[in-house]
Amino acid sequence: MTFDQSKIGQVVAAQMEALEGRYGDDCEIGNVCTIVEVLGPHGSDVSVRSSEARPHTTIGLLRMAEAMMLNRLGGATRGEDE
Repeated sequence: MTFDQSKIGQVVAAQMEALEGRYGDDCEIGNVCTIVEVLGPHGSDVSVRSSEARPHTTIGLLRMAEAMMLNRLGGATRGEDE
């Protein structure tokens, strides 16, 4: 069975639209990190991949993302999903 890549493509396309609308043309993409849950007969697994080779940089990015998501759960919002 092959993976259906359309889900990742849809999420990334929506994120790019949100980023372009929020930041415009004066900015550029820095580190990119994907987190994917894989479901199968084995149960659930998580896969992480980063464009940054330095683990401490990616860990910092993940911690910032976690803090932002937790703030949203608590009711604080900053507009579109990042």
